[in-house]
Parts: sequence; C-alpha cells; structure tokens
Amino acid sequence: MVPVYKTFTLRYNKVIYIPHSYIYHTKMTVRKDTKYMSQSSFGNKFKVTTWGESHGKALGAVVDGCPAGLSLCEDDIQIFLDRRKPGQSRYTTARKEGDLVEILSGVFEGKTTGTPISLMVRNTDQRSRDYGNIAYSYRPGHADYTFDQKYGFRDYRGGGRSSGRETIGRVAAGAIASKILGELGISICTYTKSIGPVKISSFDKEEINQNAFYMPDAQAAAKAGEYLEECMKNQDSAGGVIECRITGTPAGLGEPVFDKLSALLSHALMSIGAVKAVEIGDGIAVTSLNGSTDNDGFTIKDGEIVKTSNHAGGIMGGISDGSEIILRAHIKPTPSISQPQQTVTKDKETLSLEIHGRHDPVIVPRAVVVVESMAAITLADALFVNMSSQMDRVRDFYMN
Repeated sequence: MVPVYKTFTLRYNKVIYIPHSYIYHTKMTVRKDTKYMSQSSFGNKFKVTTWGESHGKALGAVVDGCPAGLSLCEDDIQIFLDRRKPGQSRYTTARKEGDLVEILSGVFEGKTTGTPISLMVRNTDQRSRDYGNIAYSYRPGHADYTFDQKYGFRDYRGGGRSSGRETIGRVAAGAIASKILGELGISICTYTKSIGPVKISSFDKEEINQNAFYMPDAQAAAKAGEYLEECMKNQDSAGGVIECRITGTPAGLGEPVFDKLSALLSHALMSIGAVKAVEIGDGIAVTSLNGSTDNDGFTIKDGEIVKTSNHAGGIMGGISDGSEIILRAHIKPTPSISQPQQTVTKDKETLSLEIHGRHDPVIVPRAVVVVESMAAITLADALFVNMSSQMDRVRDFYMN
C-alpha cells in the first residue's frame, strides 16, 4: 500500500514529506521554527566537518574540498595528533589514549583523490564512571547548563560533544590544511606565550618542542612549571595565551565586509571551547595608541611594496597584506578542578560539587596545535575562495 504523505514547510523554505502513519505513531510535531542540531562544519571550499563524542566509540572529521594529488599518509596526520594527545607530561590529563588516526577514504596510493577524506580516531580509555556525580548537576565553567537548555538533553560523560576531545577532528583536518599551505610556501609557528602570570621574555624556535609547555623560552617554561605545581597543590588550574605567526601568506586573502580574514580567523579560534578572546596584531593595545603610531607605512624593498611596521598583524581592511599574520588566543583556566564549587541540580537543588577524574591543570600546551590547525584550515579555505576573485586568474586557469 502506498503511504499517504503530508507536506511541512520548514525554515529556509525547505519542504519535507512525512508519511501520515509515521506522524500518527510517533505523535510527531513539526513547527515553522524547527531548529536543527549543532552545526559541525567549517569552511566553504575547504570544508571540515567534525564528529564524535568524548566517551563514544570514536571521533573524527570529514574533509571535503582537498585537491587531488596531495601526498598524504596517516603519519602526516599523526604528527599533529601527537602534539595534542593526553599523557604528555604531569601537566596534562592522565587519560591514556594513543589517538591513532585511520584514513578511511579519499586517499589512494599515497595521494588524495579529490573526494571527501574521512578520518577516524578510536577512543580506548574512557572512564564514564568518573562523571557519575555530575549526571544531574551542572559543572561550573562547563557547557553542561547551556547545552541542556538548548537541547533538553546532554551527554554528561566528559561533556560529550562539548568536550575538548572534539578537537581531535580539527587537528587531523588541520594537518591536511598545513600540507596544502606548505606546498605554497606558507608556514605557521605556534607556541605558548604565557601561562598564568608567567610570560616569555625571549624567543628560541628550537626550544618550543623541548619543554612540556611549548614555550620558546626555557626559563619561562621552568617558571611556568613552578607556578602550575602551586596550582595543583591548591587543587586549582591556570589559563594562558597562545601566539600564532604565519609567514608566506600572499596579499589579497579575505573579503572587505563580513568574511574579512580577521573575522574568519577570529571565528575559527573562538570556536575552540577554551578560547575567550582573540587578538590580531597589536590587539587590545591599539586602544592606547595614536593613529601616528598605530598606522603601518609603506615603502619599496627589492622592487616590491612592503610595510614599514606590522601593527595590523598582517591584515588590513579585513584582507591579508602579505606581511606576517600575528594571532593570539587567550585560553581560560581548566574548569574541572577538585575544589568545592557552588552549583545546582537539574531539579534546582543547590549543592557543593567537587570534580574528580583525570583533567589537565592547564589546557594551553595541548591547545597550541588546535589553534594552529584552525588557522591552517581557515587559510586553506581562504586561498581556494580567492582563486576566483579576479577574471584574469579564472581565464589563466582555463585558457592556459
């Protein structure tokens, strides 16, 4: 028997057809203001979709829009994932995860095929029992309450989709974006600028990977360790600042209005759960400058137009100017601490909550590669979008 269908018009003028029998048996209600589940994709031409939960079977990403012919293997991605995986030092969570990536599609004989690249990392060391005491209460500083208010349901095991473990998919995709940028001579250097009150006072690029905090200053790293020991003794946590410097970016990336490159990068970095503020160039320091000191002048060097300074951080009018792009992401302290904290239950009962389990006393070191990955994804997408910004480029591509 052919089922009878009823038509419903949803937002954005989309039409769906649902069998009457399905509506009857499920008592389904469809309204004009029907909401959709969280948007998990980022990018236009180079689009990344992440999936999975902290305590599910696996997490990963689907990368769509990667050109065919890029050399890519699991080792290329694993290098990035190893920088964010847990258990790297006493200052990161003790959760034992190898975070081994599997490429499920989009690569053949070591080359990308131009079709979607599906990436997966299996979870192997979940301890959902650690979260039993917060199944009906809201952890301060987490997304528990807001997620519950939005969807009326939440996965309390480590935050589910809101967990920092979601960034595995971003980092895996970022590794691919970084390979694309490398092919074009664009490089990214990302590091910890400060942890708590401890700031770097020197810069040694080789030192970044020599300490647990990814700091380019060995003395600052030692002081950061001392500061964190004190935080851990007090069952507390710390925040910090991550700086990202991008060289080799051509001028002309970004749009003049809503999709400014600065806006896209800010969107990308602010989408990372722990980031509370983003700076570009001089950032908030511009509020105490004058136009005469903040403006970047121009000059000619080796026959090319260059700037005399870089207060703008490589982006002017929302468009890249060819100089070094400088970004800073401000990371909040880890919200999971063992100190008693005031909260309430879903039934509006007050209580004092102590969070136990395996948590980072500072998120910053493991977030360094996440910031770098989101910057790489944003730039790769901007590069592809920009290929059609001038008719001469389109003509050259198809006519030559």
